This record gives sequence, structure tokens and C-alpha cells, in this order.
Amino acid sequence: MAKYLITGGAGFIGCNLVRYVLSKGHQVVVLDDFSTGKRENLRDLQGRIELIEADIRDASNVERAVAGCAAVFHEAALGSVPRSIADPITSHEVNVNGTINVLEACRKAGVKRIVFAASSSAYGDQAESPKHEGMVPMPISPYAAGKLACEAYLRAYSAVYGLETLCLRYFNVFGPHQDPAGAYAAVIPAFVSRLLANQSPVVFGDGEQSRDFCYIDNVCQANWLAATAASTVCNGQAINIACNRRTSLNEILALLNRLLGTNVQAVYQPARSGDVKHSQADIRLAEKLIGYVPKVFFEEGLTKAIGWYKENLC
Repeated sequence: MAKYLITGGAGFIGCNLVRYVLSKGHQVVVLDDFSTGKRENLRDLQGRIELIEADIRDASNVERAVAGCAAVFHEAALGSVPRSIADPITSHEVNVNGTINVLEACRKAGVKRIVFAASSSAYGDQAESPKHEGMVPMPISPYAAGKLACEAYLRAYSAVYGLETLCLRYFNVFGPHQDPAGAYAAVIPAFVSRLLANQSPVVFGDGEQSRDFCYIDNVCQANWLAATAASTVCNGQAINIACNRRTSLNEILALLNRLLGTNVQAVYQPARSGDVKHSQADIRLAEKLIGYVPKVFFEEGLTKAIGWYKENLC
């Protein structure tokens, strides 16, 4: 039995990953300040995890959290492209400075490996599709720029200090525990919650923008594969984690109406600055390096997510 730290473990991806690692029979430490993560996401895990309530910008508490850990899953971040545009300084302080704190704490404590939650937003709005790791990143938002800066630090710490690091570029993750509320809610929980309430969802743009939506179980699998991969591939490499399939927002709305038995139309508003028009991943490198193959595709994942939202929102 090993001990793993999951930063941001009270967030959507983090709390699912906590459950996944526990299911493997290991100990889990969660570091979260609950600025965006939710206590209820961990409520049923009391007594099974060690919880350290602290900000990743606090180096001393990060050092306390990594002590004795075999590896770190670094999920903590201030998410959302629009939020980073509204407040780029705080986005940088949390996402970039916080990541340096995690790297430094791991270096000092002799932690072997860090798996980092990177982002597909690093590719920007380039026309080439599907997006592959050989493309030159072209971020178009402060959030994307910060995530890319973190990738560079993980690569540098691997080269200089010998830390084993991998960066997983997530593409539009969705599933249970994803918050449907607030100005920065992700599209799928926002759509589902509105349709369940018989209210029109808001679409920014014409709805033809498309994404490579990836169900949370695939992401948890990818993190575990990265944590247990051969050390020779853990040199700061960035790899795409997605399904290599693309779905438009209008297609999602039509599918949700069918699955929920509703007939609710969207309200269309002007496109938002920093949003990418189309995003689809080439996932061949992830399969080659860590053996990642998605197991849950979009419609099955959406059906599972709907079941969770019905149970927890209605």
C-alpha cells in the first residue's frame, strides 16, 4: 500500500480520482482550500482519507502534504477561461505559482513522480485537427498560457532534478460531481441542470462549436496509468487524454432532449473571447506511452452523468 497526494481533491476531477485511487487499495491525502472544491464531494469519504485544508500557494502546507507520498496527482487549479480573462493575476498565482510550490515540495521530499492536470486549451484555436502533441502550442487565454507554463516547469524539473513528470492534456472532462452552478459552469452540467428544470440553456455562439468530450472514468484511468507507467516515459512529456471524437453543442442539446424526454430550446448569445471553435484530440501518443485507451464514450458517459444529476439535483 502506497500513499498518494491529490491536490484539488475536493474538486470535480479530484474527488473522482480520490475514489479511484482508494479503490486500488492505497492511502490518499487530499490538499484543498475549498475555494472551488466542495466539502460534500468528500463527505462520504470521512475516515478514509487524510484531509489538509490549505491553499497550494502556501508552500509550508504543500510540503506537509507531500511528506511520505509515493506520487502526486496535481489537479488543483483555478479553472475556467472566462475567469482567467476577468482576473489573470489570480489565475497565474494559483495555477503557476502553486504548481511551482508542488514541484519544489516534491523535490525536497524526494517524491518520485508528479502527474499534472494539463489542458487542451494549450493548442489554442488552430485549424489543424485532430490536435496532436507535435503541434506548436498557441494559447489564446491567460488560463491556457498558465497551464502551458506549468508544463514547461514540469519538463524543466524532470531535466534538472530528475523528477518523473507527466502532463495530461485533458479535453473537456465531464461526469458526476461536476458543478452545474455559477458563471463558469461547464457546458454539460449546465445544460442538464437547465433541462431538468425545464429552462433554456445558454449557448455562447452558434452552437456549432465542437469538443472532444471525455467522461471522467477515462481521466481517472489515464491518471493511474501515468502514475504506474515506466519511468523512461516520465520526462515532462505532454499527452492528450480524450476520446478522438467530436460533438457540437447543438448535438449535445438534441441528445439531451432525447435522453430526458424534453423539448427545450437554447438561448443563443454572442461568442465569448478566448473560446476555441473546435477541439478534437489525437490520442495515439497516450496509447503508445502509457497504454491509454478510452473505455467510456460520449453517449454512455452522458447517460451515466444524467443519472447522477437526476439523483443529486432533483
